[in-house]
Amino acid sequence: MRVLLLLAAAAAACAQPEPVIVDTDGAVFNDDGAALAMVLAEPDKAQVLGVTLVPGNFWPSEAAGYLFRVIDARNQPGIPLHFGARFPLVHTREMAQKEQKQWPEINYLGAFAQDLPEPKPKVEHRASHKNAVDYIADTLLQEPGPVTILELGPMTNLAIALRLHPEIAAKVRRLIFLGGARQGRELNFWFDPEAAQIVLRSAIPQKIMFGLEICSRAELDKAHYERIAAKRTPVTDLYRSDLEKRFKKDPGAKVPLWDCLAAAYLIDPSWVTRKETSYLDVETTFGKDYGTVKPLDRELAPEATAVQIMLDLDFAKFFEVYQALLTK
Repeated sequence: MRVLLLLAAAAAACAQPEPVIVDTDGAVFNDDGAALAMVLAEPDKAQVLGVTLVPGNFWPSEAAGYLFRVIDARNQPGIPLHFGARFPLVHTREMAQKEQKQWPEINYLGAFAQDLPEPKPKVEHRASHKNAVDYIADTLLQEPGPVTILELGPMTNLAIALRLHPEIAAKVRRLIFLGGARQGRELNFWFDPEAAQIVLRSAIPQKIMFGLEICSRAELDKAHYERIAAKRTPVTDLYRSDLEKRFKKDPGAKVPLWDCLAAAYLIDPSWVTRKETSYLDVETTFGKDYGTVKPLDRELAPEATAVQIMLDLDFAKFFEVYQALLTK
């Protein structure tokens, strides 16, 4: 009888949803917004404790409005949203503009291309008054078990939290992140290279990376878009409002799904077909390679853990997960 009770308790523990903090730089919908909608669709598998905002695609005050639309569309108004760092650790708009002049391949500046938006009192009043960095650290320290971080933007908030409270690394169950590339630049790492370096050099036990290589193998075409757009829900209304004009303007368009891969993996990782493990670092010397990924010299960070790099996928299987989560 005792053995049966222990087995039942273990099964119940395994069935508990995975506690998750979503750290995001926002999007009109596709990308970060869609990723948040996907994770919120499966409360039995992922319990979103809170959403934290970081600059990247947008400045946080603008991103907040888009993310509240997703939270409302999922009818989960109780999920707190926290403003965090307002700027990267070192990188500035002036640096980014100089880089773009010297290296024209930098063709997207994210929030650096935008003026700081005017305050939005209604949006900011609705957000939590607790800073995202404090929220991340306190949640990791106070939760009875480890917490997963779904990192959809630059790693500024997490890096500051790790610097203030290095002991929280052991409380992260797994870090699933969109960022980096084996070759070239990727926005999240480039926007705050110093933060990405701090996180990659940390002792977080499990780091799972979705870089540009696997993202280039997951692009949405018009036919796949229409399969989701045909469903009428508050979430698919947001989906259509963001993507419909793109496909009307260019029926042959291919839309990268980026952060949606990281979100889908959190719910169901079975569609990933190839990965490798390596110790990674980020170039933080200002120059043509600023923000790129490089091998880690482990003498510089002996406590660093390796990164699982996702490299390829079964797109048909991924799309089944993606469609199911967005149309649920």
